Amino acid sequence: MAVGVPATKLHLSSFALRPTLHQLAAVAVLCSLSYLAGVWHHGGLTAAPASSSVSIATTASVTCASPAPAVLKRGGSSPPLDFRAHHTAEGIEAVSAPAQRVYEACPAKYSEYTPCEDVERSLRFPRDRLMYRERHCPSEGERLRCLVPAPKGYRNPFPWPASRDVAWFSNVPHKELTVEKAVQNWIRVDGDKFRFPGGGTMFPHGASAYIDDIGKLIPLHDGSIRTALDTGCGVASWGAYLLSRNILAMSFAPRDSHEAQVQFALERGVPAMIGVLASNRLTYPARAFDMAHCSRCLIPWQLYDGLYLIEVDRILRPGGYWILSGPPINWKKHWKGWQRTKEDLNAEQKAIEAVAKSLCWKKIKEVGDIAIWQKPTNHIHCKASRKLIKSPPFCSDKNPDAAWYDKMEACITPLPEASDIKEVAGGELKKWPQRLTAIPPRIASGSIEGVTDEMFKEDTKLWKKRVGHYKSVISQFGQKDRYRNLLDMNARFGGFAAALVGDPMWVMNMVPTVGNSTTLGVIFERGLIGNYQDWCEGMSTYPRTYDLIHADSVFSLYKDRCEMDTILLEMDRILRPEGTVIIRDDVDLLVKIKSIADGMRWNSQIVDHEDGPLVREKLLLVVKTYWTLGDEKQKQ
Repeated sequence: MAVGVPATKLHLSSFALRPTLHQLAAVAVLCSLSYLAGVWHHGGLTAAPASSSVSIATTASVTCASPAPAVLKRGGSSPPLDFRAHHTAEGIEAVSAPAQRVYEACPAKYSEYTPCEDVERSLRFPRDRLMYRERHCPSEGERLRCLVPAPKGYRNPFPWPASRDVAWFSNVPHKELTVEKAVQNWIRVDGDKFRFPGGGTMFPHGASAYIDDIGKLIPLHDGSIRTALDTGCGVASWGAYLLSRNILAMSFAPRDSHEAQVQFALERGVPAMIGVLASNRLTYPARAFDMAHCSRCLIPWQLYDGLYLIEVDRILRPGGYWILSGPPINWKKHWKGWQRTKEDLNAEQKAIEAVAKSLCWKKIKEVGDIAIWQKPTNHIHCKASRKLIKSPPFCSDKNPDAAWYDKMEACITPLPEASDIKEVAGGELKKWPQRLTAIPPRIASGSIEGVTDEMFKEDTKLWKKRVGHYKSVISQFGQKDRYRNLLDMNARFGGFAAALVGDPMWVMNMVPTVGNSTTLGVIFERGLIGNYQDWCEGMSTYPRTYDLIHADSVFSLYKDRCEMDTILLEMDRILRPEGTVIIRDDVDLLVKIKSIADGMRWNSQIVDHEDGPLVREKLLLVVKTYWTLGDEKQKQ
């Protein structure tokens, strides 16, 4: 056998290429000994117990199995999540996982921090028309890079439906409303709890009786009204009591002198967000709500050329209702108590009536303290009337669904064309609950590019399957009192929410502004609620809003748009202690996400896709640990 100098090829003879039986046996023995030595070096020959958790590789060469993460239980009685081996994801390799960063707790003053509605930052902006109370998000240099703490003594909220009427004082430690609204029966303190008697400024006999009065004027009980908007909602008692009537209300109010009103609503387990009618459009698509409501909401409907009522018209469905109670309705009875003159209130009501008429609304009825108008089902007559009524004109080129920092304009958003006066513009909706699974008119008409009826049906089936898988790997998902407030960060058609509609929970369906945001209209047509959102910014809600957050492909969508920890820290802010996160994404992204999450006081595991281990898409399941102000890790 000729051997050249080092680094040259070996030239082997044909004889040398034929191994003998003794050589093969020697090689086999050596390989076996090497394998056994390696096993002994990395932990011995003991078999792993059957209950060991999902295995996740943390180096290029070694797969390590770790025990199921424990969930701290100081704040409530909820059992820990069951992350044990329903489905395994063994052998996932993180070739270059980044070094873990540990995120510290924010100072105590940030326990109720709302990044885009920060009270101090808002003072930099104009007070005209309450523009300073709109969204004003921090610049990159102003962002908090810490974990927003829960207040000392924080406890898991009461389960629904008990939460409608009671909340822990320590979770929202504010007494201002109990004093300011004492005579109006909004809220009162009862030892270590808040009680919500269900009263309101204009419904002293309770929200339920008030809703019954509305139901005598419009059809609240036949399924034709499903989605509602409550402007200036207070503690959202109207929305809370509509839920028992299968009507889902989106309640909003600004972060203002009525301290924590939206936060109280969320503690009660009622859908709500921080919001204000000022200069920007409300963050909903056109034709979203079946009904809108204002009960002494103090919005000047008659001012600015009727701009705010024009915005309500944009988001109302064809044939939708607008309900107004409080000033100036029934002013002849209440003018002294409102401390206003008859002339002033009469002039305000006439101005509101004139704006409603200019929008082609029909006044249904005014009974006692309640007045109701109805939007036309199409604009055939309304467009003809513009020959006589010049103002407001119809909008020309503006996208009717655009509502992310888009300014309101004093023009009527045109409804889709109708060929007959009896036709419902844009398509008639089925009654609830049939509308949940019926083909939404926006899809049936082909107005959403690239989406077919069959795609929608398949999406609905897919999410039933996926939610079933979630319930198999998260045992608490099937418990009726474990989760109440849910968030879907990338909702698409609302399939996740639709699959859960029979459970005692509600889902806020967020449609990212960087994707195909036209699908938010479909979500409302299904009888669900949602909002636009850019996840590089904070959400318009208080800390500790949600019990469970679902993030499907969110990090793939935002991969080159903002840092991962920007999104993860916002998720942590709005997630309750002991809350759950389900992140569905490519496995390489999940390994990176997990490395960040492990520094955020989250316990997490990667599990397989519902279709098995060969699918690159996996699930990262997370439990946020319980900790509050005053814990030893907290830095003041």
